[in-house]
Amino acid sequence: MKTGTNINRRRFIKNTTIGIIGLPLLSNTYRNIAPSDKIRVAHIGMGNMGRAHLKWFSGFSDVETVALCDVDKVRLTEKYKLLQEINPNARADTYTDFRHILDRKDIDVITCATPDHWHALIAIMAFQSGKDVYGEKPLSYSVEEGQAMKKSMEYDNSVFQLGTQIHAGENYHRVVEIIQSGILGKIHTVRLWKTGGSPGLGFPPTEIPPDTLDWDMWLGPAPYEEYTPVRCHGSFRHFFDYSGGVFCDFWCHIADIVYMSLNPQGLYSIDTRGERPFNGIADTPRWIEADFKFKDLDLYWTTDPPSVPGAEKMHIGAHFEGVNGSLTCDYNIKIIRIGNEIINDITEVPETIPRSPGHQRNFLDAVRSRKQPESNLAYAREMTLPMQLALISFRLKRKLKWDSLKEQFEGDNAANYLLSRGVYRAPWFLPE
Repeated sequence: MKTGTNINRRRFIKNTTIGIIGLPLLSNTYRNIAPSDKIRVAHIGMGNMGRAHLKWFSGFSDVETVALCDVDKVRLTEKYKLLQEINPNARADTYTDFRHILDRKDIDVITCATPDHWHALIAIMAFQSGKDVYGEKPLSYSVEEGQAMKKSMEYDNSVFQLGTQIHAGENYHRVVEIIQSGILGKIHTVRLWKTGGSPGLGFPPTEIPPDTLDWDMWLGPAPYEEYTPVRCHGSFRHFFDYSGGVFCDFWCHIADIVYMSLNPQGLYSIDTRGERPFNGIADTPRWIEADFKFKDLDLYWTTDPPSVPGAEKMHIGAHFEGVNGSLTCDYNIKIIRIGNEIINDITEVPETIPRSPGHQRNFLDAVRSRKQPESNLAYAREMTLPMQLALISFRLKRKLKWDSLKEQFEGDNAANYLLSRGVYRAPWFLPE
């Protein structure tokens, strides 16, 4: 159900957990991990990113993998075999329902690499069960879910890291130092892009789900649809029921450098254009352009690279325009233009930002210190918000005015309705 129904936290836990052991709210004392103790991790969602999570966290000597979960038994079996290859002594339990993991008091951390429409509910339930979360992007399916995640995380004194691995990279840190040094002058315009969009996916017939897949659990809070493989593994992001397409998938990877460098404030206008696929059942953008107006910054997103030198060679990128020069970057390179000079660094700009120990290591250190990591939830929510608002503008096919203090659209009930999913499919709902 939508938030606004009078459902308290204890009722949420009672109604959504399996109840094997129960999910009491845990004290901060329980969360404390002695330096000599291993952090016990469970992985939820064992697709491609789940595989990455398994390999990353298994590489740390102070981490023990104790549980794996996926609604697809084939994937679950494959990843258990991988764990055994990495560590033949590993003894992880396997589950097809993540609530079994939340019922366990001996687990400190979960990682979440499920489809997008599950991100918020799993994170909130993990917070409430006394666990910290390393969650894949995008942060949440809707604006309302992001708000609920932040509220729950703060209430439960939890730690959260968004899985934007590039955030820890050297190139991004150096770009931030150059932008913030002021050598390019005031940045007035940023252009972001990512090539590609949703394919139509054709008009495949529905099928009976494989016996190895719990399709009802895969859908979770999303509206019920008959199974067809293109709605599931690998291509679920091309459906608004579960995600927001390539735009939603890649926004945070490149918008991250804007928020790291400039932390734009006072968003007040979103104007989006684009088209849905015309040759299949997919409904997220096959191309999209979005214009964002902040208090002191104009930000533009395009599917095609903008008409700036070097952008045509980048499938994803950011172009910063300042009064004294410009900087164009992707994950690994940066091109700086000041007057007629083209360079890839400015040596007189000193290193001022501490380098990351690694994205996953940063998270694990935060679990021990109880301090929020670099790509924390509050930061990730601010960075994710424009993307979610742009998809609402896309769906309504009109320019929207945004009140960044109230976090509501001005005078637009239809747009405000789309800030939430609406009705969640039983028994799932978003807690207050």
